[in-house]
Amino acid sequence: MIFKIALFVLALVGIYFLFFKKSREKEVNTTRKKQLENEEIMVECPTCKVFVSKKESILNNAQYYCSKECLR
Repeated sequence: MIFKIALFVLALVGIYFLFFKKSREKEVNTTRKKQLENEEIMVECPTCKVFVSKKESILNNAQYYCSKECLR
C-alpha cells in the first residue's frame, strides 16, 4: 500500500516537472533577455576619456566621441 502511495506521489512530481517547470524556465529566460536588452554599453571618448553610452555617442572612424566638440 505504501509503495502505491509513493509511486503516486512520484508520478505527481514527475508531471509537475514535465509540464510546469518548463513554463517557469521560459518565463525566467524571457525576463533575463529583457534585462540584457536594457543594459547600456559604455564606450570611452578618445579625446577627453569620459565614458558615455553607446546610444548617445557619435561614431566617427570606428571611434566613439561624447560630443561634437571632442570630435573636432
